[in-house]
Amino acid sequence: QVQLVESGGGLVQAGGSLRLSCAASGRTFSSSGMGWFRQAPGKEREFVAGINSSGGRTLYADSVKGRFTISRDNAKNTVYLQMNSLKPEDTAVYYCAAGSSGIWTTSRGYAYWGQGTQVTVSS
Repeated sequence: QVQLVESGGGLVQAGGSLRLSCAASGRTFSSSGMGWFRQAPGKEREFVAGINSSGGRTLYADSVKGRFTISRDNAKNTVYLQMNSLKPEDTAVYYCAAGSSGIWTTSRGYAYWGQGTQVTVSS
């Protein structure tokens, strides 16, 4: 079992930055691929970024490439999402997810999910 708790969301103006954190419990974090997804009102949940278990490989949605950075600290059982140059269209609930060691761009690849943290970007 893995439990995930996100933090760091909030209200920010367009062009600003936020860093999301996802703290994981359980001994399997270092062998888990991790992902960030988001869901805006009335829209489906979408992949944002993923990182493999070692942290050596990352993948991003085209919409956030060059603006967001995913990273992890296996010693702290934590994965991060640094979000820069935020846009109003980035407004959503952001979810952290844990799966097998690789990177998955669909929800099916992840067995464990956090409760989500709200990110609101004002124009």
